[in-house]
Amino acid sequence: MNHLWSPWRMEYIENSNKAEGCVFCVLPEMEDGTQNLIAYRGKCAFVILNRYPYTSGHLMVVPYEHTSSLEGLDPVSRAEMMELTTRCMAILRKIYNPQGFNLGANIGEAAGAGVKDHVHIHIVPRWAGDTNFMSTVGEARVLPESLETTFYRVKQGFEE
Repeated sequence: MNHLWSPWRMEYIENSNKAEGCVFCVLPEMEDGTQNLIAYRGKCAFVILNRYPYTSGHLMVVPYEHTSSLEGLDPVSRAEMMELTTRCMAILRKIYNPQGFNLGANIGEAAGAGVKDHVHIHIVPRWAGDTNFMSTVGEARVLPESLETTFYRVKQGFEE
């Protein structure tokens, strides 16, 4: 089985009700809240919850500039993205006490990028045994809290 395919991912990708344009360019135009899930805005980049998270607290750091790779960004934007990634980790440690993190950027379609034209970094908190039969057999993920609750917890972490 191809690890990049799953029913929930295809439903999201093929959803005909998606907004026109790049999701990472459209969402910052909205007021911050549970509709756009932007928890923090920096000068060059913002922090947003993944709408289809792997675990609770799955965040992404996204530059405002629409470019497909890190090397397409200016050094100031790249530096802010790294600082925001580090800050996300500190906030997630305080909120969820994870045992580890997966950090990464899927750059290009061949690398599994869901949004291939707008680079972003994923921050995924991890715990020993955080995969279970639901994700292994049922190709579904079970999260212990709603996205809205996660959003407010992370947003509060940035405000402190």
